[in-house]
Amino acid sequence: MKLGIVGLPNVGKSTLFNSLTKAGAESANYPFCTIDPNIGIVPVPDERLKVLTDLYHSEKTTPAMIEFVDIAGLVKGASKGEGLGNQFLSNIREVDAIVHVVRCFENSNIIHVDGSIDPMRDIETINLELIFSDIEILERRIARASKGARNDKSLAKEVELLKRLKEHLEEGRLAKSFVTEDEDELGWIAEYNLLTGKPVIYAANVSEDDLADDGASNAFVGRVQEYARKEGAEVFVICAQIEQEIAELDDDEKKMFLEDLGLKESGLEKLIRASYSLLGLISYLTAGPQESRAWTIKRGTKAPQAAGKIHSDFERGFIRAEIVNYDNLVACGSYNAAREKGLVRSEGKEYVVRDGDVILFRFNV
Repeated sequence: MKLGIVGLPNVGKSTLFNSLTKAGAESANYPFCTIDPNIGIVPVPDERLKVLTDLYHSEKTTPAMIEFVDIAGLVKGASKGEGLGNQFLSNIREVDAIVHVVRCFENSNIIHVDGSIDPMRDIETINLELIFSDIEILERRIARASKGARNDKSLAKEVELLKRLKEHLEEGRLAKSFVTEDEDELGWIAEYNLLTGKPVIYAANVSEDDLADDGASNAFVGRVQEYARKEGAEVFVICAQIEQEIAELDDDEKKMFLEDLGLKESGLEKLIRASYSLLGLISYLTAGPQESRAWTIKRGTKAPQAAGKIHSDFERGFIRAEIVNYDNLVACGSYNAAREKGLVRSEGKEYVVRDGDVILFRFNV
């Protein structure tokens, strides 16, 4: 899974990136301190893996991974060359979802590029820059496709779509709100990889005081949540500064620190939960003496395609999947004990994999 982090300068974007990835991207109280796209790869916390590693005495534990791409703070006019952000927008065209960091805290020591705190204005500024960037992509496509459209019906149909889509964006609307049921058009739109067509997770960055009630008493957070509901986006409340402090601690210290703050989970865990929910993802597990590992797949994936995540040969030569539910396996204490109780099932090609399935794939190539 790949997530792109965007936001205005000085909203806590790079601080959040640092804490999520421990990558040490420079962060400072002035715009554009992130002038190269920072990339960090982070393991997905999953307590089930440690249990399986102990159960199987696995030599290696491999969690699922998330890649974060952090780009320079965008400002109004970025698409026309203002600031530094626009030159890095291409770096997030390939991401699965966008994490949009929104400032929801007052602090006179940290300047805001627009001079005041207003999450709705900030969201609109970023959305407009993403829209302008998408329009630029569509204009280039129109110029290219128009040349051959006169003698090619399919190309002519695509040009017509491109123009309708461009008009939609020019009205200030996002690509994700463009409606079509035409299969060709849906295929083309997916190809364009438009930024405003991507799922969004809003990271409402609050002060430490607002963390305990998860931002419930913060009016700025309320506005972001209301906006996200209408857009079908996810929101999670975070204090980037606290996250950075948490990032320096080991697991035991982290747990105590979170408890002292009255928190059940870190910002990274909140973000991962929001990402999996938004993108419809789940994890299945494989375990053995060599390795215990988590694999991320789309909800609704059938067994052969899930096997293909491990290796294409597993999918090509799929025979069956031997499956035991994680909770049942742990309760029984071993795979053999679970099998004796009839809790290991043999499933075929139509089986839809569930979160927490521990799977042994049988295949023959």
